Amino acid sequence: MYRTALRNVLAHKGRLLMTALAVMLGTAFVAGTMVFSDTFGKAMSNSYSKSFSDVSVQVTDPAAGSEARAREKSERGPAALTDATVQQIAALPGTAAARGVVGGFTGVADKKGNLIGEAWNARGANFAPGPDGKDSRYPMAEGRGPRAAKEIALDRGTADKAGYKVGDTVRVASNGPAVDATLTGIFGTDDPQVVSGGTLTLFDRATAQQLLLTPGQYSSIVVTAKPGTGETALADAVRPAVPADGDRFRIETGQELKDEQAKMVANGTSSMKTMLLVFAFISLFVGIFIIANTFTMLIAQRTKELALLRAVGASRKQVTRSVLVEALVIGAVSSVAGLVAGIGIGAGMQALIGAIGTGMPSGPLVVAPLTIVVALLVGVLVTVLSALLPAVRAARIAPVAAMSSGDQPSTQKSLVIRNAIGSVLAGGGLALVAYGASTGNDSGRTPVGLGAALALIGVFVLLPLLSRPVIALVGPVLGKLFGTPGKLARQNAVRNPRRTAATAAALTIGLTLVSAMTVLGASVGGAVDRAVTSAMKADFNVAMANGMALSPQVPAEIAKTSGVAASSALTAVYWELGDRTRSITGIDAKSADQLLSLTYTSGSGAGLGKGEILVDSDLARSKALVPGSTLAVTYPDDTRGSYKVSGVFEKNEMLSPVVLDNAEIAKHDQDPYITDVLVKGAGGESASLKQSLKDATGANPAIEVKTKQDVRDQFSQIITFALNMMYGLLAMSVIIAILGVVNTLAMSVFERKREIGMLRAIGLDRTGIKRMVRLESVVISVFGALVGVLLGCFVAWAVNGTMKSSIAGLTTVVPYDKMALFLALAGLVGLVAAFWPARRASRLDILDSIKTD
Repeated sequence: MYRTALRNVLAHKGRLLMTALAVMLGTAFVAGTMVFSDTFGKAMSNSYSKSFSDVSVQVTDPAAGSEARAREKSERGPAALTDATVQQIAALPGTAAARGVVGGFTGVADKKGNLIGEAWNARGANFAPGPDGKDSRYPMAEGRGPRAAKEIALDRGTADKAGYKVGDTVRVASNGPAVDATLTGIFGTDDPQVVSGGTLTLFDRATAQQLLLTPGQYSSIVVTAKPGTGETALADAVRPAVPADGDRFRIETGQELKDEQAKMVANGTSSMKTMLLVFAFISLFVGIFIIANTFTMLIAQRTKELALLRAVGASRKQVTRSVLVEALVIGAVSSVAGLVAGIGIGAGMQALIGAIGTGMPSGPLVVAPLTIVVALLVGVLVTVLSALLPAVRAARIAPVAAMSSGDQPSTQKSLVIRNAIGSVLAGGGLALVAYGASTGNDSGRTPVGLGAALALIGVFVLLPLLSRPVIALVGPVLGKLFGTPGKLARQNAVRNPRRTAATAAALTIGLTLVSAMTVLGASVGGAVDRAVTSAMKADFNVAMANGMALSPQVPAEIAKTSGVAASSALTAVYWELGDRTRSITGIDAKSADQLLSLTYTSGSGAGLGKGEILVDSDLARSKALVPGSTLAVTYPDDTRGSYKVSGVFEKNEMLSPVVLDNAEIAKHDQDPYITDVLVKGAGGESASLKQSLKDATGANPAIEVKTKQDVRDQFSQIITFALNMMYGLLAMSVIIAILGVVNTLAMSVFERKREIGMLRAIGLDRTGIKRMVRLESVVISVFGALVGVLLGCFVAWAVNGTMKSSIAGLTTVVPYDKMALFLALAGLVGLVAAFWPARRASRLDILDSIKTD
């Protein structure tokens, strides 16, 4: 029986090729994901570990610098890391060296005034030379380090990107107006943030403190231990030398920093690996339908052969085992090929990342034993389990009944049972989804997820039942447009509903996910767009590119700009309101009506300039607040007060739940966090005013001046990028689905060889045969896609229902043009997939086909 199974594999190489390819592609996706994530994670870990090569202990002040958020600032005490702290630590018996480090955001402009690199990856630091005038952290490749104000040094990568040379004037900036400085040196560094494409600007110590922190203050202190002194012992010795301020300062050993960094890298790569593996297993799930369909058709075509084996003494178990051995051989061979291809994919992805992100860490390819085991095991198990049901069916063939017929159709009883099971699963799943969507909050996500899975499985089970009425609808159209080939194509598509369903299911999975992602993207994008821009009556929004606070100078300079009719800083503070600390948005009351367009559910904004507050509808509902209600407040200095509610507005993503006049905030916080500046032009929006506002920021390359359309485009780009990434990851499952269509049609042509010969004999020409096969493929593909699109839209509607509480104004938006495009592409897929089977069918010899037994 084992020899028979191996002969069957060799005898049906062509028919099993697409199945083997499906397994190979799915396994390659899994293996490639694991190889790439392991390789990238190892390279990242090795790269970041270099950052702490000379660190025995590090003392960090999280609240130091312009990066400190309003919440951190409100908790900041008078203590700080200063020169006195550095000297105290340096004098400890176990300290070999201690240096103060200044760090913060610093953007660098190219020669056109544009920011070099990404704002979140742009940093500034202090150049700390030793007695020899050199800083070991930043060895100068050209020139020297900065010694005075308006002198800087740049890393080699940044200098090369902009074409800067020593002696050039470079524009740099933090969160305020930019300044011009002379480039005195270009240095090299193995800092992973810089190596991966970030920018690093060095200043002399005094300038760095002035621009990035506060004069005399450091953001951290790096301590190197003397030989023989342990890191833990040194950390214990350092602790008393650090200013006492609760738990504000972090004291960590070099090993703790390395472990923390390694954990962060591992978590990052783990998340990436998980996401990629999800899509890899989706591809394998699609492959299950192809494998099961292939073995089902092979068994139907070998009915007489299997019956003969039963007649000469083979038991049911032996027949089952022979089919499973075939699957095992195919799975093993395909998995090995997939593993090899996956290693190649991993290497290719690493090379691609290196090409896209200049300087990304690289290292030798990591092929872990776990990767080999998982890839081989997954490929073999998926293949064998997919072939299990067809194998059981093969064993049930009765020798005598099978000898009299080469085609054993499904019994009505089996289809009734299948439809009953599918109805229960689909009905239960849809009920769970509807319940989860009705909750309107996060608690509904579990029912929606479980219900969507059940509904998907139920629909797959019901596809044979659905195929007949749905495909029947297009029957008259096919007949009128394409004549006899069209009628035959419809009949062939519904002749074996199980096969049609299994072929269509592969495309259904892909289109369900693609359409769900598309609807979610359109819905969330529309809601965020409305939430952000609907309240923005201003013509321009001025903000830092990396979300940092703006310097207080910026709103003042903008207010003086010619052509500005009204402007206001949007500030953020965190005060204790009622029972907990809440975010408060500040705006100038006198210009609020010109810059914001709020929808009030009760009351108005008239009291804003009188020291009253505005609250959003969610907060008002939870606290039973109405116009005239009062809300107790505890200020940062622990004094208490209360505010009267002037109006309740509909929740808006642009604003915090509480809005207060900036003048009122200034009474209790002289330095609030400035998030944006809203600007209304005297003549509306214009390019000249936009340039004037840019000039008012000191031509800071890190400050963005955006119109309403710019804001929309920014959100649109983010959502489009996310969708394109999802489409790219789902492409593998769609490719595997196409292989399934090709495989089914090719085997169907072989199975209907006599029928095709008879059609040719009674007058249907080769063109008609090709058209028949192609139309059958298109009908099956569009049917699968249609079910997938409908199911995807329903799932997206349900998911939207669970997010209504977190995204104001969220409604389900179905982009009908894209849905129609997906259906058209599915038709094109069917047409392309049928090319080879249709060509093969048209070339069959008439007499040879008719005499086929």
